[in-house]
Amino acid sequence: MKSTTFAGLALAGLLVAGIADARPANNVADPQAPRALPAEGPVQVQWNDPAGFTELRYSRNRWEAQRGDWVTKLAEHLRKRASGQLPEGQQLAVTLTDIKRAGDYEPWHGPNFDDVRFMRDIYPPRISLQFTLTDAQGQVLDQGERKLVDSGYLYGSTRLSDTDPLRYEKRLLDDWLRRELHEDRATAGL
Repeated sequence: MKSTTFAGLALAGLLVAGIADARPANNVADPQAPRALPAEGPVQVQWNDPAGFTELRYSRNRWEAQRGDWVTKLAEHLRKRASGQLPEGQQLAVTLTDIKRAGDYEPWHGPNFDDVRFMRDIYPPRISLQFTLTDAQGQVLDQGERKLVDSGYLYGSTRLSDTDPLRYEKRLLDDWLRRELHEDRATAGL
């Protein structure tokens, strides 16, 4: 009898440990997770606590929405693209203040679709950010807050072979950078 009870407790302990290990190591809402990319180059990117992002606050599947390191990947993409577009000597500081990724979870399709993100035109990607653009002397050329949205994200020029789960958000950031950092910009406000 003792061995049966011990075996049952051991099995229960292994099951609990297995369930705990099934959770992803990366969680964007983890309080210990970084809130900025390491300082390097002309572009600095930081972000507010993702637990306050629309993506998590209003998600129909919060556990799936907070999985991974998608905020860091978007910040790295932003840094890479902006670094290639900034004129020599200029610096850009960006704070991502809110993110709502493209698509959404629709739990009413049943448990087999709990982790499926449905792409519909009613779920466009949205990114809110604050930025400051400075010249080589630290003079502010432009600054402000932008609320980006791509209502036609399903009709854009995304390649059919593109399987990047952040392709719509990255395209939204690319479009913003093209508008904000256009080459004929001589001074702030142009």
